[in-house]
Amino acid sequence: MPTLEQIRAARALLGWSQSDLAARAGLSQTGIARIENGTNHPNTQTLTKIAKAFDIEGIEFLLDRGVQKRRNEIITLKGIEGFHKFSYDIYETYKNDPREILQAYVDDKKFADFLTEEALPHVQRIESMKDRKLKIIQADGDDYFPAKNYAEYRWIEKENFVPVPFIVYGDRLAIIMFEPEPEIVTINYPVIAQAYRIQFNTVWERSHAPPKELIDRWQVPEKYLKTKS
Repeated sequence: MPTLEQIRAARALLGWSQSDLAARAGLSQTGIARIENGTNHPNTQTLTKIAKAFDIEGIEFLLDRGVQKRRNEIITLKGIEGFHKFSYDIYETYKNDPREILQAYVDDKKFADFLTEEALPHVQRIESMKDRKLKIIQADGDDYFPAKNYAEYRWIEKENFVPVPFIVYGDRLAIIMFEPEPEIVTINYPVIAQAYRIQFNTVWERSHAPPKELIDRWQVPEKYLKTKS
């Protein structure tokens, strides 16, 4: 488990505030502050949450109490909790790397189903960013456009639609599977990410835009306007 010094050092390495760490670990900013100043002694469960948040970002805690960032790491996230962490990772990465986010072979209905009550906060986080640049390739006829306010959609023929979506963001490539539960494999490897950017752009050039009136009519389904009690 990380020491208090390692927690502070890991935050510094990532450029995170205490609030950033709290959001990623599912804790409060006040709780993180008390841990770091020594007024609160965290239990194993809390330290595990903190360690997992850093692990997703490739932080390693060394035996000499130091920290370092892994390179070219591969991480697998599973289940609803993993999917929520993945959605937040897209936002965090995009804040620091303004290159386009590219989503190919996406079924946004599945994304929204697994984001559940966090669907709207995820959308709102991305919408709050300036100079947003997102492109999404869907199957021809898919009439679900939750990112219409900040992304450009295109359709590809159904016979050429691959049922395993991928997303390129920053230097990361994510391969996503939804059955029987979400499973996301993220690869932090610039050369691989760039190769998939090229692949995406090739498909993008031969795709076509959905009818504008269809996109304009799309509204957030009622079930995502309500939060769980």
